[in-house]
Amino acid sequence: MMKSVVRLILRHFSVLHSFVIRHPSFVIFFITCCGLVSCEKATTSSHIDPNGPVEVVIPKHGAYTGAFMDFGDEEDDVSLETIEDFERMVGKHQAIIASSSYWGEQSFPTDNLNVIWRHGSLPLVFWSPWDKPYEQNRGPDRFSLFEIISGKWDAYIDKWGDAARKFGHPMIVAFGVEMNGDWFPWSGIYYGGDEWVEERKNWAGPENFKAVYRHVVDRVRARGASNIKWMFHANNYSYPLDTWNFAPAYYPGPDYADWLGLSVYGQQFKDEPNPDICSLVDWPYQEMCGLDPKKPIMIAEWATGEFPYAVNEPGIRKPEWIRQGLELFRTRYPRIKGAIYWHERWQNPDQSYSNLRVNSSVESLQAYRDGIANPDWLDNLILRAISKK
Repeated sequence: MMKSVVRLILRHFSVLHSFVIRHPSFVIFFITCCGLVSCEKATTSSHIDPNGPVEVVIPKHGAYTGAFMDFGDEEDDVSLETIEDFERMVGKHQAIIASSSYWGEQSFPTDNLNVIWRHGSLPLVFWSPWDKPYEQNRGPDRFSLFEIISGKWDAYIDKWGDAARKFGHPMIVAFGVEMNGDWFPWSGIYYGGDEWVEERKNWAGPENFKAVYRHVVDRVRARGASNIKWMFHANNYSYPLDTWNFAPAYYPGPDYADWLGLSVYGQQFKDEPNPDICSLVDWPYQEMCGLDPKKPIMIAEWATGEFPYAVNEPGIRKPEWIRQGLELFRTRYPRIKGAIYWHERWQNPDQSYSNLRVNSSVESLQAYRDGIANPDWLDNLILRAISKK
């Protein structure tokens, strides 16, 4: 067998040698073309220094893995140990890692972002104009939208932008998340709600949020923080469910959003239903797609709780819900390019627990592990070198 292979190689080599002798100019042309092809391949596929000027590429096929890993009450207690523990548990590196930066802290999370980037992940920061105590459903605080747009907090915004520029690496920032829900103090319900603004052809609540969003982004960009990609991040369904409060009314425009984000939660409390993924995502996904024909969509938060069920009680159980999400996000919704699981647990006033963690049961963890094991869930960032400005 080996001798036959050798004879075949020698025969082809003899033919090639004869061709080279007779057609040297063609061979030179061929080698030149091969060199060009190999150079192009090296430019896009060779190892890129993540500490140099780079940007994160939106994958043409598949979507990035991601998680928030229960980083404490302020969602900013990021540690490498917590990240590695989570990744060992689920069996896969997380391409995107989320944490928060509350305005009440009056700081920039440099240390957190360095931990995440050095780990080979893209930081996603929920930048929330929220003051202590961080309690939902209590209305505007000292960071009211009117105070922000008046310029009262410009010095803090500028300082935050300077620190983001100094950090220098790619990051995604979602300002004022889930603004179409009534639980956060920047909700449009507190700023005019459905009062019609004729000159803007929009309702006052969403219009005031849009003005603040643009103000914040403009100031941060003016500080040179070009490493930030901005995300417009709405809840999948609006509360209250009125036309004036739908997500498109809040959209600041294509120049102010690089990503479109959705929160998608199932059952968070024991007296709630647990709808399936299609009923939670189909319509909001189309709503997001309608805002822009090309921008990538991220499931910026997704999770469901695990609660005891009676044997014949209707509703989808958590393992199947997770299995559905990890399958349908990548197959049914082609513009979804990342999904961030909200791995958290909290105790309710009635002493019950809302356990959204992926390991709330052996079955739920296995469903998550099986789902993200699919190679379409990308665990490593695709980087592209960019020229220094």
